[in-house]
Amino acid sequence: MDEDVPKPRAPVHTVRMAVVRRRDGLPPERPSERPAQSLPEALSSALAGFCRHLAAERALSRHTVRAYRGDIQSLLEYAWRSGIGDPGSLDLTTLRGWLAAQHRSGAARATLARRSAAARAFTAFACRQGWLAADSGPQLGTPKPRRVLPQVLRRDEMKAVLADCEDRALRELAAGQRASAALAMRDAAVLELLYAAAIRVSELCELDGAGLDRERRAVRVLGKGGKERVVPVGVPAMRALARWEEAGRPVLANERSGAALFLGARGGRLDPRTARRIVHARMRAADLDPAARQAVGESGELADDAGRSAVRDAGPHAIRHTAATHLLEGGADLRSVQEFLGHASPATTQIYTHVTTERLKQSYRQAHPRA
Repeated sequence: MDEDVPKPRAPVHTVRMAVVRRRDGLPPERPSERPAQSLPEALSSALAGFCRHLAAERALSRHTVRAYRGDIQSLLEYAWRSGIGDPGSLDLTTLRGWLAAQHRSGAARATLARRSAAARAFTAFACRQGWLAADSGPQLGTPKPRRVLPQVLRRDEMKAVLADCEDRALRELAAGQRASAALAMRDAAVLELLYAAAIRVSELCELDGAGLDRERRAVRVLGKGGKERVVPVGVPAMRALARWEEAGRPVLANERSGAALFLGARGGRLDPRTARRIVHARMRAADLDPAARQAVGESGELADDAGRSAVRDAGPHAIRHTAATHLLEGGADLRSVQEFLGHASPATTQIYTHVTTERLKQSYRQAHPRA
């Protein structure tokens, strides 16, 4: 869906549900995220307190809080069906029975691992609150998820995408289409910054203009858990950002813009969903012939008769993986890349060494006469 097309107004009752403020300070819940009506007050209160702890004390993102909430809601509903009416009665047998039921329902290994982690976090919280005499969470086994190598684009693919964004911005600017040119300049700056700084899409959308240090060519981002880090930014990205701030942002800015660095078509802060759509659209548009390129709009959909892109479609997180892999291939050490990405543990960054190893093996098989 094109981001410039106004969305249809929701029915009055839906709007009323969306604007209701919650007393615990968390984002409005979806109907599916609310505790089941059959849960007793003790379990419902425990769930609400746990979510407040995640949001306020651990400073987890609202998306993480939402995921943990769904997992613990499922656990407590299982416990209630098993005859447990308060969090102090949760034991290891109940936890294992809940995970076994999840496994029988077809949950993936990664899902089971996440739900195990959520259960351990909840029992630890319940123990600190004095609801549980002993924390049984550490005794809960965790299925080891299969690690999938991240999608990584080649250097020539990223170069083609960024060059196409640059060309598009210049064409729109030369044509005198102010609104289209502003969006094109924004898209080019978004792609350049994602690749230059390897930041998450949520971090990009939360950026304010003050977070950009033009003299030091760096950007200050707020990562997971509220951790702040300063990431260097290359000259091409700074050039694209300067053009966006000087010639693009003023065209879209209005009273809704505030201090946001990146704006949507209506002037508000750029939404992560729109940012993902921008990335997919620009990936699909890269390397197309001129006639096919015109068939690609903001939605990123290709016309039936349009040519196919030589660049693989990818999202913002694939660009983050790509930047990290290219850094390692260029000689950066793992510890520096860990700091660059904002990973709390070097084990998280370790996966990129597997990517580069696989590339080395592929090059060996293609080039060595006795491979």
